[in-house]
Amino acid sequence: MDTTLKLPRGPVMADIAGCTMTAAERARLCHPLIGGVILFRRNFESVEQLMALTAEIRALRSPHLLIAVDHEGGRVQRFLPGFTRLPPMQMLGEAFDADPQAALALTHDVGEVLAAELAACGVDLSFTPVLDLDWGQCAVIGNRSFHRDPQVVTQLAVALQQGLAAGGMGSCGKHFPGHGFVEGDSHHVIPVDARSLDALRADDLKPFAALAAAGMTSVMPAHVVYPAVDSLPAGFSRVWLQDILRTELGFDGVIFSDDLTMEGAAGVGNIGARADAAFAAGCDMVLVCNQPDLADELLATLQPPALPALAARLARMQGQGTPDAWRAHCQTEAFAAKRARVAALSIPPEACHGVAVGEAS
Repeated sequence: MDTTLKLPRGPVMADIAGCTMTAAERARLCHPLIGGVILFRRNFESVEQLMALTAEIRALRSPHLLIAVDHEGGRVQRFLPGFTRLPPMQMLGEAFDADPQAALALTHDVGEVLAAELAACGVDLSFTPVLDLDWGQCAVIGNRSFHRDPQVVTQLAVALQQGLAAGGMGSCGKHFPGHGFVEGDSHHVIPVDARSLDALRADDLKPFAALAAAGMTSVMPAHVVYPAVDSLPAGFSRVWLQDILRTELGFDGVIFSDDLTMEGAAGVGNIGARADAAFAAGCDMVLVCNQPDLADELLATLQPPALPALAARLARMQGQGTPDAWRAHCQTEAFAAKRARVAALSIPPEACHGVAVGEAS
């Protein structure tokens, strides 16, 4: 007997605590407001375990809940044993400075390997690429950024996005309109970037504009305040999300909130108020991570606005093909060659350590 629930995807993305689901977590993920699940390092033991977990999540509902992960490379790569070690994006920027064409080809391979290995395990989306510029002063971004030059960031990010698509995966540009200039980590504080809109347009906004034109499927805004533009953090700002991202840049993909439990979101109020503010600003889906009590509080009280474009936008985020097909793809000689090129990168150990990003302690 088929027990799969026929439910449209809702506008909330939640998480689970371990490598298997509890009965309470299954019940939470069947709530009509849930539309996706974000996985973390704590949810991974092995490729086989991950495949079993995603299969169980997918079997809960039809269409299946979107399964996402922060799997960028460098110090933000949640799954390690059995996966190709991916470089921090800064290494690809350094390669671009030495040989642009070779770096673009390598970046495409990184994107395809990243996506196909995840797709083979039933994951729909990695929250990547980071489009923040490397201003040399934001530790939480640091070597996650491709480069300081927005034109170089754009070229490499487009190559990565094309590689992700070759691996059956959409893209998520973050952290709109740019987190690289501020020193603070919005997981813990509310950073402020005092630059003018013209200054942001001249630098940080350029990769977002170019990626939107090149088919970027989702965006995650920054929990950063840009007081010259709006008094609210970007993820709660209609100016940023509606006037600039949707209207000026013409972006029509999914806008994810960043994690609403982060300190950068706390100034807006309790979890319900944060979600209401995110939806009012123009977010399509809100993330609630690492605090299941807050997820339950939100699900019990949230009355989201009408989101007529949500189903179509989320459908575009779903990974292409089946896990079985991607497992077969990963066994081909052509893919093996790409995987070998990525695996051969000499990644310095220190490049994979530094400020922790988004994991519960």
